[in-house]
Amino acid sequence: MKRCPWVTDDPIYIEYHDHQWGVPVHDDRMLFEMLILEGAQAGLSWLTVLKKRDNYRRIFHNFEIDRVAAMTDTELEEALLDPGIIRNRLKVTSARRNALAAQKVIAEFGSLDTYFWQWVDGQPIVNRPKSLEEYAATSEISDALSKDLKKRGFNFVGSTIIYAFMQAIGMMDDHSADCALAHSR
Repeated sequence: MKRCPWVTDDPIYIEYHDHQWGVPVHDDRMLFEMLILEGAQAGLSWLTVLKKRDNYRRIFHNFEIDRVAAMTDTELEEALLDPGIIRNRLKVTSARRNALAAQKVIAEFGSLDTYFWQWVDGQPIVNRPKSLEEYAATSEISDALSKDLKKRGFNFVGSTIIYAFMQAIGMMDDHSADCALAHSR
């Protein structure tokens, strides 16, 4: 099967590409998970994060927003000792900060789903890059969404991270023109 040019032959990457990347997500827990994981990826490879995903789920209470928001400083310090995740203090503590910010967004909009998907009028934006060089790293929407998230107290939400998040949750459908999945969804 022909896949997007960024996919390696690693089975974890193939599984992620074939079954998750670009599929619209409307579950708040999963949206929060992807936001935290994309932030953890900053400066690293996405494959590194995917390989540690189960450990993130274990440490961060399966990304249940209220439980992550209630994590104590002691729990966060213990998380920093776990080699199963990326042990960057700012990234680890941002999980709680972002959970607290997510609670406020949910209180205002009813759900993360409503908040995020309003940025694309509830429908994925479809791009069909023809080469690796044609893949965007940011967009006007990711710039504006990043700015709004920062204003709301989120961190590790720069425009590049948010664009990758938008791709991951299907807000942006960026399967390449010759990818088999570009024409199957």
